Amino acid sequence: MPYAWIVEPGSKVKLSDYDPDHIEGLDKEQGRAKLAKLATEIEELQELMYAAKQTALLCVFQGRDTAGKDGAINKVLSYTNVQGCRVNYFKVPTPEEASHDFLWRVHKLTPGVGGITLFNRSHYEDVVVVRVHDLAPKEVWKDRYDEINSFEALLARSNTVILKFYLHIGKDEQRERLLDREKDDTKAWKLSVGDWKERELWDDYTEAYEDALTKCSTEHAPWRIVPANHKWFRDLAVAEAIRDALKPHRKEWMKHLEEIGRNAKAELAAYRKGSEL
Repeated sequence: MPYAWIVEPGSKVKLSDYDPDHIEGLDKEQGRAKLAKLATEIEELQELMYAAKQTALLCVFQGRDTAGKDGAINKVLSYTNVQGCRVNYFKVPTPEEASHDFLWRVHKLTPGVGGITLFNRSHYEDVVVVRVHDLAPKEVWKDRYDEINSFEALLARSNTVILKFYLHIGKDEQRERLLDREKDDTKAWKLSVGDWKERELWDDYTEAYEDALTKCSTEHAPWRIVPANHKWFRDLAVAEAIRDALKPHRKEWMKHLEEIGRNAKAELAAYRKGSEL
């Protein structure tokens, strides 16, 4: 069983059914050992993907404040080659971005073949934050679920593997993490009254995320709910999903690279033969 729960297309999500403390019977030492092995596999798979330039990988990270989006992304960056990996953050739209459709700023940042792109927040803000804070009328954001599904289907048809992670943190754990920021001078810069105000909207965010997870988990881009109360298990679940998503492509990448190698050798042989004349 995967460490992250995969939302089956067509199923209705109730976040209370998922335990954010889940660790699959492992302890931290076991988890770190497994992560180290997965990291080695991912490193090799990324190298092949980068060289073959047939497939792209898009990882979307969503979650409440303190759920660990930054931490999860930093961990992915620690075992991937930065040359082929990029991170994009999505905050309040700029005036230029707001003058276009809501997917415009997202589409232009998706990865090209051979590359990995990690989204810290994403187009899902337009059916979560926009909905919770009433930034657009319901008749606008309710149509965006279908528009998102069509957008992700387009990416999938263009050989982009899509992994969507909802980092599932418990309400009590979030409170502890917010309080910890006040105790740690190195994290105090993260303090914001806004985080506590957002926390008051916990139930509204729950409803918005449940709808997004329900309506936008598709065969080509299913959602994964990642237990995020334990950071080491969160990182393990994300790494396993990345390895499992890339591994099926290994043979086709190898076959393509072997063909490129044969053609390169033949071209070199022809050049050398000609240079001897």
